[in-house]
Amino acid sequence: MVTRRNFIINTSLAATAVLALPSLAFSMNKKEIGLQLYTLREELPKNVKETLEKVAASGYTNVETYGFSIKDQFWGLTPVELKKILDDNKLKAVSGHYNLGSYLYDGNTAELIAAIEAAKILKNEFLTVPWIDEPFRKIEDYKKIALRLNQAAKMCKEAGLKLAYHNHDFEFQKHDGITGYEILLNETDKNLVYFELDLYWVVRSGNDPLKLFKENPGRFKLWHVKDMDKTNPALNTEIGSGSIDFKPFFKEAKQSGMVHFFVEQENNYAGDSFQSIKISSDFISKELI
Repeated sequence: MVTRRNFIINTSLAATAVLALPSLAFSMNKKEIGLQLYTLREELPKNVKETLEKVAASGYTNVETYGFSIKDQFWGLTPVELKKILDDNKLKAVSGHYNLGSYLYDGNTAELIAAIEAAKILKNEFLTVPWIDEPFRKIEDYKKIALRLNQAAKMCKEAGLKLAYHNHDFEFQKHDGITGYEILLNETDKNLVYFELDLYWVVRSGNDPLKLFKENPGRFKLWHVKDMDKTNPALNTEIGSGSIDFKPFFKEAKQSGMVHFFVEQENNYAGDSFQSIKISSDFISKELI
Protein backbone atom coordinates (compact mmCIF):
# COMPACT_ATOMS: atom_id res chain seq x y z
CA MET A 1 0.00 0.00 0.00
CA VAL A 2 1.36 3.41 -0.97
CA THR A 3 1.09 5.76 1.97
CA ARG A 4 1.04 9.52 1.60
CA ARG A 5 4.47 9.65 3.24
CA ASN A 6 5.95 7.09 0.80
CA PHE A 7 4.38 8.91 -2.14
CA ILE A 8 6.00 12.18 -1.07
CA ILE A 9 9.38 10.47 -0.55
CA ASN A 10 9.27 8.71 -3.92
CA THR A 11 8.17 11.86 -5.72
CA SER A 12 10.99 13.83 -4.09
CA LEU A 13 13.55 11.20 -5.08
CA ALA A 14 12.33 11.25 -8.66
CA ALA A 15 12.57 15.04 -8.79
CA THR A 16 16.08 14.91 -7.34
CA ALA A 17 17.11 12.37 -9.96
CA VAL A 18 15.93 14.65 -12.77
CA LEU A 19 17.77 17.63 -11.32
CA ALA A 20 20.93 15.52 -11.06
CA LEU A 21 20.77 14.89 -14.79
CA PRO A 22 20.86 18.29 -16.54
CA SER A 23 20.63 16.74 -20.01
CA LEU A 24 17.46 14.88 -19.06
CA ALA A 25 15.90 17.97 -17.45
CA PHE A 26 16.78 19.86 -20.62
CA SER A 27 15.18 17.22 -22.84
CA MET A 28 11.90 17.43 -20.98
CA ASN A 29 11.45 21.01 -22.18
CA LYS A 30 13.29 20.85 -25.48
CA LYS A 31 11.97 18.38 -28.00
CA GLU A 32 12.46 20.43 -31.14
CA ILE A 33 15.19 19.56 -33.65
CA GLY A 34 16.25 22.13 -36.23
CA LEU A 35 17.97 21.85 -39.60
CA GLN A 36 20.08 24.46 -41.35
CA LEU A 37 18.71 24.15 -44.88
CA TYR A 38 22.14 24.78 -46.43
CA THR A 39 22.61 21.06 -45.74
CA LEU A 40 20.17 20.45 -48.63
CA ARG A 41 21.47 23.18 -50.94
CA GLU A 42 21.67 20.76 -53.89
CA GLU A 43 18.04 19.70 -53.46
CA LEU A 44 16.17 22.86 -52.52
CA PRO A 45 16.52 24.75 -55.82
CA LYS A 46 15.14 21.70 -57.66
CA ASN A 47 11.95 21.36 -55.63
CA VAL A 48 11.40 23.33 -52.44
CA LYS A 49 8.06 21.69 -51.63
CA GLU A 50 9.28 18.08 -51.85
CA THR A 51 12.50 18.89 -50.03
CA LEU A 52 10.71 20.46 -47.07
CA GLU A 53 8.24 17.57 -46.95
CA LYS A 54 11.21 15.22 -46.53
CA VAL A 55 12.72 17.46 -43.84
CA ALA A 56 9.52 17.24 -41.80
CA ALA A 57 9.29 13.48 -42.36
CA SER A 58 12.85 13.10 -41.01
CA GLY A 59 11.87 14.36 -37.56
CA TYR A 60 12.63 18.08 -37.82
CA THR A 61 10.29 20.75 -36.49
CA ASN A 62 12.46 23.84 -37.04
CA VAL A 63 14.55 25.09 -39.93
CA GLU A 64 17.05 27.85 -40.54
CA THR A 65 16.90 29.39 -44.00
CA TYR A 66 19.80 30.62 -46.10
CA GLY A 67 20.37 32.25 -49.47
CA PHE A 68 17.84 35.09 -49.43
CA SER A 69 18.47 37.83 -51.97
CA ILE A 70 16.48 40.87 -53.01
CA LYS A 71 16.46 39.63 -56.61
CA ASP A 72 15.77 35.89 -56.26
CA GLN A 73 14.17 35.85 -52.79
CA PHE A 74 14.23 32.20 -51.56
CA TRP A 75 15.07 29.89 -54.48
CA GLY A 76 12.61 31.79 -56.66
CA LEU A 77 9.88 31.87 -54.00
CA THR A 78 8.68 34.96 -52.18
CA PRO A 79 8.76 34.86 -48.38
CA VAL A 80 4.96 34.54 -48.40
CA GLU A 81 5.14 31.51 -50.74
CA LEU A 82 7.87 29.87 -48.66
CA LYS A 83 5.96 30.50 -45.43
CA LYS A 84 2.95 28.62 -46.81
CA ILE A 85 5.06 25.56 -47.66
CA LEU A 86 6.63 25.64 -44.21
CA ASP A 87 3.21 25.92 -42.57
CA ASP A 88 1.86 23.05 -44.67
CA ASN A 89 4.63 20.86 -43.24
CA LYS A 90 4.37 22.19 -39.68
CA LEU A 91 7.90 23.60 -39.90
CA LYS A 92 8.95 26.82 -38.17
CA ALA A 93 11.72 28.96 -39.63
CA VAL A 94 12.93 30.21 -36.25
CA SER A 95 16.11 31.67 -37.75
CA GLY A 96 17.49 32.67 -41.12
CA HIS A 97 20.96 33.36 -42.46
CA TYR A 98 20.90 36.71 -44.26
CA ASN A 99 23.98 38.00 -46.05
CA LEU A 100 24.48 41.58 -44.88
CA GLY A 101 27.86 42.26 -46.47
CA SER A 102 26.92 45.57 -48.07
CA TYR A 103 25.66 46.80 -44.72
CA LEU A 104 28.50 45.45 -42.55
CA TYR A 105 31.25 46.80 -44.80
CA ASP A 106 29.71 49.93 -46.35
CA GLY A 107 26.74 50.82 -44.18
CA ASN A 108 24.23 50.36 -47.02
CA THR A 109 20.96 49.47 -45.31
CA ALA A 110 18.98 48.24 -48.35
CA GLU A 111 19.99 44.61 -47.82
CA LEU A 112 19.32 44.80 -44.10
CA ILE A 113 15.87 46.33 -44.54
CA ALA A 114 14.91 43.67 -47.11
CA ALA A 115 16.19 40.92 -44.82
CA ILE A 116 14.17 42.25 -41.87
CA GLU A 117 11.01 42.33 -43.99
CA ALA A 118 11.57 38.75 -45.18
CA ALA A 119 12.34 37.60 -41.63
CA LYS A 120 9.12 39.17 -40.34
CA ILE A 121 7.03 37.40 -43.00
CA LEU A 122 8.62 34.05 -42.15
CA LYS A 123 8.14 34.81 -38.45
CA ASN A 124 11.83 34.30 -37.75
CA GLU A 125 12.86 34.87 -34.16
CA PHE A 126 16.47 35.48 -35.18
CA LEU A 127 18.04 37.25 -38.12
CA THR A 128 21.50 35.68 -38.28
CA VAL A 129 24.63 37.05 -39.94
CA PRO A 130 26.43 34.06 -41.48
CA TRP A 131 29.78 35.28 -42.75
CA ILE A 132 32.45 37.95 -43.02
CA ASP A 133 34.35 38.10 -46.31
CA GLU A 134 38.11 37.53 -46.13
CA PRO A 135 39.20 41.12 -46.91
CA PHE A 136 37.29 42.33 -43.82
CA ARG A 137 38.89 40.27 -41.05
CA LYS A 138 41.40 42.67 -39.53
CA ILE A 139 41.13 44.20 -36.05
CA GLU A 140 39.75 47.49 -37.32
CA ASP A 141 37.23 45.59 -39.46
CA TYR A 142 35.93 43.57 -36.53
CA LYS A 143 35.55 46.75 -34.49
CA LYS A 144 33.56 48.43 -37.25
CA ILE A 145 31.45 45.31 -37.76
CA ALA A 146 30.71 45.15 -34.02
CA LEU A 147 29.39 48.70 -34.21
CA ARG A 148 27.25 47.85 -37.23
CA LEU A 149 25.92 44.72 -35.50
CA ASN A 150 24.81 46.89 -32.58
CA GLN A 151 22.99 49.22 -34.95
CA ALA A 152 21.40 46.35 -36.88
CA ALA A 153 20.31 44.71 -33.62
CA LYS A 154 18.41 47.87 -32.66
CA MET A 155 16.62 47.83 -36.02
CA CYS A 156 15.81 44.15 -35.53
CA LYS A 157 14.47 44.76 -32.05
CA GLU A 158 12.16 47.47 -33.36
CA ALA A 159 10.85 44.88 -35.87
CA GLY A 160 10.33 42.24 -33.19
CA LEU A 161 13.45 40.25 -34.12
CA LYS A 162 16.73 39.33 -32.48
CA LEU A 163 20.12 39.56 -34.20
CA ALA A 164 22.71 36.76 -34.05
CA TYR A 165 26.17 36.21 -35.51
CA HIS A 166 27.34 32.81 -36.80
CA ASN A 167 31.02 31.87 -36.59
CA HIS A 168 33.44 29.80 -38.64
CA ASP A 169 37.03 29.19 -37.54
CA PHE A 170 38.67 32.34 -38.90
CA GLU A 171 37.20 34.49 -36.11
CA PHE A 172 39.44 32.63 -33.65
CA GLN A 173 42.69 33.66 -35.35
CA LYS A 174 44.87 35.93 -33.21
CA HIS A 175 45.52 39.53 -34.28
CA ASP A 176 48.05 41.22 -31.98
CA GLY A 177 46.99 38.95 -29.12
CA ILE A 178 43.23 39.21 -29.62
CA THR A 179 40.80 37.28 -31.79
CA GLY A 180 38.07 38.66 -33.97
CA TYR A 181 35.56 36.68 -31.95
CA GLU A 182 36.70 38.32 -28.72
CA ILE A 183 36.21 41.73 -30.31
CA LEU A 184 32.71 40.82 -31.47
CA LEU A 185 31.79 39.44 -28.05
CA ASN A 186 33.29 42.35 -26.11
CA GLU A 187 32.20 45.25 -28.30
CA THR A 188 28.60 44.27 -29.01
CA ASP A 189 25.67 44.91 -26.68
CA LYS A 190 25.11 41.66 -24.79
CA ASN A 191 21.42 42.51 -24.45
CA LEU A 192 20.96 42.99 -28.19
CA VAL A 193 23.54 40.96 -30.13
CA TYR A 194 23.53 37.19 -29.70
CA PHE A 195 25.67 34.44 -31.19
CA GLU A 196 25.02 31.27 -33.10
CA LEU A 197 27.84 29.00 -32.01
CA ASP A 198 28.92 26.55 -34.69
CA LEU A 199 30.26 23.79 -32.46
CA TYR A 200 32.18 22.11 -35.26
CA TRP A 201 34.11 25.25 -36.14
CA VAL A 202 34.87 26.03 -32.51
CA VAL A 203 36.33 22.54 -32.00
CA ARG A 204 38.09 22.66 -35.37
CA SER A 205 39.78 25.93 -34.39
CA GLY A 206 41.15 24.29 -31.23
CA ASN A 207 38.79 26.05 -28.82
CA ASP A 208 36.38 24.71 -26.21
CA PRO A 209 32.65 25.57 -26.39
CA LEU A 210 32.30 24.91 -22.65
CA LYS A 211 34.89 27.60 -21.91
CA LEU A 212 32.98 30.03 -24.11
CA PHE A 213 29.73 29.19 -22.29
CA LYS A 214 31.36 29.83 -18.92
CA GLU A 215 32.97 33.12 -19.96
CA ASN A 216 29.91 34.44 -21.84
CA PRO A 217 26.84 32.93 -20.19
CA GLY A 218 23.58 33.37 -22.00
CA ARG A 219 24.93 34.79 -25.25
CA PHE A 220 24.83 31.66 -27.43
CA LYS A 221 21.13 31.52 -28.16
CA LEU A 222 21.62 29.37 -31.26
CA TRP A 223 23.91 26.44 -32.08
CA HIS A 224 24.99 24.63 -35.19
CA VAL A 225 25.37 20.95 -34.35
CA LYS A 226 27.77 19.59 -36.96
CA ASP A 227 29.98 16.54 -36.45
CA MET A 228 33.59 16.05 -37.53
CA ASP A 229 34.77 13.08 -39.57
CA LYS A 230 37.04 10.86 -37.46
CA THR A 231 39.75 10.47 -40.09
CA ASN A 232 39.59 13.83 -41.88
CA PRO A 233 38.67 16.81 -39.66
CA ALA A 234 38.04 18.93 -42.77
CA LEU A 235 34.98 16.79 -43.51
CA ASN A 236 31.62 16.59 -41.76
CA THR A 237 29.67 13.49 -40.89
CA GLU A 238 26.31 12.55 -39.41
CA ILE A 239 25.72 13.49 -35.76
CA GLY A 240 26.92 10.64 -33.56
CA SER A 241 29.20 9.22 -36.25
CA GLY A 242 32.11 11.59 -35.79
CA SER A 243 34.69 12.67 -33.25
CA ILE A 244 32.74 15.38 -31.39
CA ASP A 245 31.06 14.41 -28.14
CA PHE A 246 28.01 16.67 -27.97
CA LYS A 247 26.68 15.41 -24.64
CA PRO A 248 28.77 17.78 -22.46
CA PHE A 249 27.57 20.72 -24.56
CA PHE A 250 23.90 19.80 -24.28
CA LYS A 251 24.40 19.30 -20.55
CA GLU A 252 25.39 22.98 -20.32
CA ALA A 253 22.73 24.27 -22.70
CA LYS A 254 21.21 26.46 -20.00
CA GLN A 255 24.51 28.19 -19.26
CA SER A 256 24.98 28.75 -22.98
CA GLY A 257 21.57 30.36 -23.24
CA MET A 258 20.66 28.09 -26.15
CA VAL A 259 17.04 28.25 -27.27
CA HIS A 260 17.34 26.64 -30.72
CA PHE A 261 19.88 24.36 -32.39
CA PHE A 262 20.27 23.28 -36.00
CA VAL A 263 21.87 20.23 -37.53
CA GLU A 264 24.17 21.17 -40.37
CA GLN A 265 26.18 18.93 -42.67
CA GLU A 266 28.00 20.44 -45.62
CA ASN A 267 29.67 17.40 -47.18
CA ASN A 268 30.55 13.71 -46.86
CA TYR A 269 26.95 12.46 -46.82
CA ALA A 270 26.04 8.84 -46.00
CA GLY A 271 24.47 7.84 -49.29
CA ASP A 272 22.58 11.09 -49.88
CA SER A 273 21.79 14.22 -47.91
CA PHE A 274 18.27 13.06 -46.98
CA GLN A 275 19.64 9.86 -45.47
CA SER A 276 22.19 11.90 -43.54
CA ILE A 277 19.67 14.28 -41.97
CA LYS A 278 17.55 11.30 -40.86
CA ILE A 279 20.56 9.60 -39.22
CA SER A 280 21.41 12.84 -37.39
CA SER A 281 17.82 13.44 -36.27
CA ASP A 282 17.47 9.89 -34.95
CA PHE A 283 20.70 10.11 -32.96
CA ILE A 284 19.82 13.47 -31.43
CA SER A 285 16.33 12.38 -30.40
CA LYS A 286 17.64 9.19 -28.81
CA GLU A 287 20.96 10.33 -27.30
CA LEU A 288 21.05 14.11 -26.81
CA ILE A 289 17.59 15.39 -25.97
